[in-house]
Amino acid sequence: MKDRGEFERRVLPHLDAAYNLARWLMRDERAAEDAVQEAALRAFRYFGSLRGDEAKPWLLGIVRNTCFAMLERRRNSMELNSADSGVDIDQIEQADPTSDPAVSFLRQDERARVNAAIRALPHHLREVLVLREIEGLEYAEIARVADIPVGTVMSRLSRAREKLRAELLQAGVRGKE
Repeated sequence: MKDRGEFERRVLPHLDAAYNLARWLMRDERAAEDAVQEAALRAFRYFGSLRGDEAKPWLLGIVRNTCFAMLERRRNSMELNSADSGVDIDQIEQADPTSDPAVSFLRQDERARVNAAIRALPHHLREVLVLREIEGLEYAEIARVADIPVGTVMSRLSRAREKLRAELLQAGVRGKE
């Protein structure tokens, strides 16, 4: 029981981040729920392998691997799902209830374009962008989650930002002023 309590204290607070990553990787909310549930069971089973206090990158690495395994099984069984729900920036940012409805509409339109641009990124670029910009992981943590060198994280993140910026400029989304 001691392990269960420790698991709940160290790992469970990161389930929202795990679900967020899974939704971006799986592109389907139900599949993301399944992936997080399977990853949480794996994390509990292998909790003894967690070293130090870095539970978030450890859990996200398990989620990532679980998602890839599920996507591979899906590909192999020819049950591709074309649903592309992804995580909306709207769900991450708090809406301002006092804002002007016209401004809110424009923000919502821009968020939809940003979400579409993120979803359009190649998988390996989308992954590092989500881990850095949405989940706030450090480069070393992303490298650990994605099982790639820190230099690769940095180059992928740079390419992801560049592609995202180009797509948003083409879509007419203005940057922060």
